[in-house]
Amino acid sequence: MPDADAPDTAPPAAPDATTTLEFLLRRMRHKSDFPALGGAVARIQTLTDSEHETLDRLSEEILKDVALTQKLLRMVNTAHYRRAGGGAISTISRAVSLIGFAGIRNLALSLVLVEHMQDKHHAQQLKEAFLRAVMAGTLADELCPWSRDSEEAFISALFRNLGRLLAEFYLPEDAEDVRQRVHPKGAEPPVTEEAAAAEVLGLGYQALGQAVGANWGLPETMLRAMQRPDTEPPKQSVAQSPDRLRWLASLANEMADAMLYAEPAKLEAELQAAARRYQKGLGIDPAVAQEAAGRAKRRLTELTRALDLQISPQSSAERLIDTYYVDAPNAGTDGPSAEALGLDTPEIVGQLGEGKLPPPQDKAGMLTAGIQDITNAMVDSFKLNDVLHMILETMFRALNLRRVIFCMRDAKGSMLQGRFGLGEGVEQLKPAFQVPLKPGPKGEIDLFTAVCLKNADTLIADASAPTIVSRLPVFFRDRVQAPTFLLLPLMMKHQGKDLVIGLIYADQAKVNGLQISDSELSLLRTLRNQAVMAFRQVSGGS
Repeated sequence: MPDADAPDTAPPAAPDATTTLEFLLRRMRHKSDFPALGGAVARIQTLTDSEHETLDRLSEEILKDVALTQKLLRMVNTAHYRRAGGGAISTISRAVSLIGFAGIRNLALSLVLVEHMQDKHHAQQLKEAFLRAVMAGTLADELCPWSRDSEEAFISALFRNLGRLLAEFYLPEDAEDVRQRVHPKGAEPPVTEEAAAAEVLGLGYQALGQAVGANWGLPETMLRAMQRPDTEPPKQSVAQSPDRLRWLASLANEMADAMLYAEPAKLEAELQAAARRYQKGLGIDPAVAQEAAGRAKRRLTELTRALDLQISPQSSAERLIDTYYVDAPNAGTDGPSAEALGLDTPEIVGQLGEGKLPPPQDKAGMLTAGIQDITNAMVDSFKLNDVLHMILETMFRALNLRRVIFCMRDAKGSMLQGRFGLGEGVEQLKPAFQVPLKPGPKGEIDLFTAVCLKNADTLIADASAPTIVSRLPVFFRDRVQAPTFLLLPLMMKHQGKDLVIGLIYADQAKVNGLQISDSELSLLRTLRNQAVMAFRQVSGGS
């Protein structure tokens, strides 16, 4: 398994399973790109503590990676997802509220898989492996007859391919050897992929994926779903069986293989033959499977456009996107050209591939898009924490903040307390934010309290100025120590009186790092006012 970039020694020519696994894990530790997938998978999979915490933590996890954030927003602005939103989606928080936590998780994991493969010298083979895996996951989602399981079905089918993806990424020469044995060009008889992988690597792709998944700390339920059953498809319903997702993942992967390798004229027959083998166990009619394949292909086509993933013409991977039409009655025939159908016009490509997102450097544009996103979210029923998180995210991304924290009035009404936020160290810092809403015993009042009581939006350009330092609260001097920060208090009428209900705190890591124009300040105040409106609607106030 030679690799000029690897700082370790390759295993012997006929490795056993332990040797191969140790070699692969060692190589993964030395190369920093694909291991990021392991960390992301583990973190994203564990974000299930509570509904509100999940949204906050998942959004923050994604926002740590600017490239992933931009790609995910482009993806959710494709036609497939924008139908649900009724307009452009400009925040991860809004995407989560529309598509659901599990849907965003699945998209994020799919995008993490492809993040680093563009620069590899064997990029085309990696793209094929990636698209094959995502097609399997998408098919499982489309085929799943149990709505409560559809998102888990996606992950189970996707990660059934983990071993192959790892081999393609880290051991490309060995992966090519496996392919040659599965699809020999000479008179040699073909062997199954698992057998070929075992011959070359010392263990099959399934075992490889299982071992690495366990090393990453994936949950036992996922590890089991990743494992292909070693028996024939069931002849009785598995709807109540804990193995139902394993069987669904098997069908989805068989269909994905057919879509990748079958000649177009034979594809319909192969898809229906695969569906018939699983029909009794899964209760999926072959015609339904055929339609699901068409939907999955369109979804994968949108993904490749959103990622600007270039597929070589005439490659096997091209069969997985909408150059071919698996659910059409004339599948396998030439049919009309893309030009004749109007599918290659700039308007169509722009809508699917680019979305309507403002450029990252356009602060006013991003603030405006966020305001519209929040307005759309508040048209129907909404959760207060979701709207507040969308507001913070819009500010965080538009102003390139180090951190942003939302403080909310406590039950006694005596102070504001840090509740949630985004950015550097917010989990450790937010409990420290305790802002009194009345002067101290000797009439003392710090800057944060004064800003809130006077309802005065305040930008501190240099927090080290002597006139400022003396008025900073103790928790800020001891723990936060931001050189520049912005305070936006939230005030609401209650029983005829002005009531301080919250505070938005935002900071930067450099003195004068926050440069806010009058128009941008106006937009920030609109965001703050949307937060007040959300409180008012939830409380039933006027």
